Amino acid sequence: MPGVEIDRLEVLRALLAGEAISRAGARHQGDLTPLGGVRLQDLDLHDVEEQLLARTDLTDLVVLGGALSPALTVHLVRHGAIVFPSDPQAPLNVYRSQTYTADELYAGLDGPDGYPGTLDGRTYAWTTDRRSEHDAYATMLRAIHDESITDALDDRLDGLPVVGVMGGHAVQRGSNVYAAAARLGFELAEAGVVVATGGGPGAMEAANLGAYARSFPTLQKAMVALGSRPSYQSDVRAWAQTAFSARASLGVRGPDDPLRSVGIPTWFYGHEPPNVFGQAIAKYFSNALREDGLLARCTHGVVVLPGSAGTVQEIFQAATRVFYQRMPEGPAGRGSPPLILVGRTHWTRTLPVWPALQTLARSTPSGRMVQSLHLVDTPGQAAAIVTGRHTSGS
Repeated sequence: MPGVEIDRLEVLRALLAGEAISRAGARHQGDLTPLGGVRLQDLDLHDVEEQLLARTDLTDLVVLGGALSPALTVHLVRHGAIVFPSDPQAPLNVYRSQTYTADELYAGLDGPDGYPGTLDGRTYAWTTDRRSEHDAYATMLRAIHDESITDALDDRLDGLPVVGVMGGHAVQRGSNVYAAAARLGFELAEAGVVVATGGGPGAMEAANLGAYARSFPTLQKAMVALGSRPSYQSDVRAWAQTAFSARASLGVRGPDDPLRSVGIPTWFYGHEPPNVFGQAIAKYFSNALREDGLLARCTHGVVVLPGSAGTVQEIFQAATRVFYQRMPEGPAGRGSPPLILVGRTHWTRTLPVWPALQTLARSTPSGRMVQSLHLVDTPGQAAAIVTGRHTSGS
């Protein structure tokens, strides 16, 4: 039964009870299903230990982390299973089957160690520890973690329309640029799309905040409160605590609320803490996987706010996808998702990216890339393009 991943105990129980499980997770009653080829991810196997000890058809069963007794471990390995144990030196569960929440990443923020004592802070320290920097085992664990997070993110975004919002991390709370990015996030989410950002501070936080908010008046009040701590650079703990307070004033969104706001940050930029306004946070060790994965999920477009080196890199990553027609399929009848640069002066004079994009676009057959590119002055104009209220390019 190759290729079946199980990350819920009830699905494993059904399999052990004789229900066949398809690759998509559907069940039907049938003969006893062999366990060879099944992947068990992050499961506590103590409650099904008796059933597993009774099975010997275990060749190529893979157990990724979770909890199991020494006796079960020996039995599984003896009969051909592969068991990847958890590493007590790793500060996080590398086999996790769900995206993170801000509460998880910032757990311990109010403790004596502050931000360095949180899961997020400890994980960043692990990535910079010279003892693990060139450790093949640690490298493998980080790769497994990123693959697990990719699967979890796919599950959360499955079938949902997604718009990526890119922008600089240095944008400060209380600024006009921050307010405009927040309004953009709110308008996009109100139009029914999921707003996905790089998950960090600055313009990314603003867009996630706007998407998270339930109403524009409450969003405005939250921005006023956030303005008391304009930047994370002097005190990450105070910056994050202010954000949690603002989030509480907006009404904490539960797991059953519609998904509107997603953050996809990275420990590669460890000096940039994640913002707390993503309902789902998919944090990566690999920045390359994180950036490409974000763009690959932007089914309804990418909006780029003014930024610097990292933002420029993201623009050309998106442009490369558009050039080679590797962007996800756009809305019906609209062709490729739009790539929208906001800030005419910034992208034509301060960092003249737009002329290069236009030159590149004109070299594509039938002008398909030209039709995807837009240069606008305001985030509101970008939102209008994405939501279909305005379709002409620049």
